[in-house]
Amino acid sequence: MTTKSAPFDELDRKIVTALMANARTSFAVIGAAIGLSATAVKRRVDRMRETGVVTGFTATVKPAALGWRTEAYVEVYCEGAAPPRRLAEVVRNHPEIAAAMTVTGGADALLHVRARDVDHFEEVLERIRTEPFIRKTISYMVLSHLLPESPEAGANQPAPAPEE
Repeated sequence: MTTKSAPFDELDRKIVTALMANARTSFAVIGAAIGLSATAVKRRVDRMRETGVVTGFTATVKPAALGWRTEAYVEVYCEGAAPPRRLAEVVRNHPEIAAAMTVTGGADALLHVRARDVDHFEEVLERIRTEPFIRKTISYMVLSHLLPESPEAGANQPAPAPEE
């Protein structure tokens, strides 16, 4: 990825919008909709990938189909000032953590956790709590998605097999 900034115009915006709606849309279909050839659309997409505007293409899958039937958001409170780099190391060790971010407010971080079931979620939560700098956690179980088409409603990896 280059750090060189490239112009981002209205045609690029339309291409990105089309790809976000359906990343499998052909360059020919996108081009026909916005008045460009398929080759011109491909060149623009390639440029946007090189400059980091487009970071990848994924499939959104119903989490339950992959074995993720339980979902929660977990506020993490740390002792002292836990550096974001250290928090990132910790969350990478838990495949059940779908997203993690530092936040403003009382909590130091917010974790989006997916699990097979409540027992699995509890086990994940206990693993997270064993980190020496984590003072407490507060969990919020997801009951339903009010925007089912949002990326947060989908999953990008299958649930780990249950430990025997």
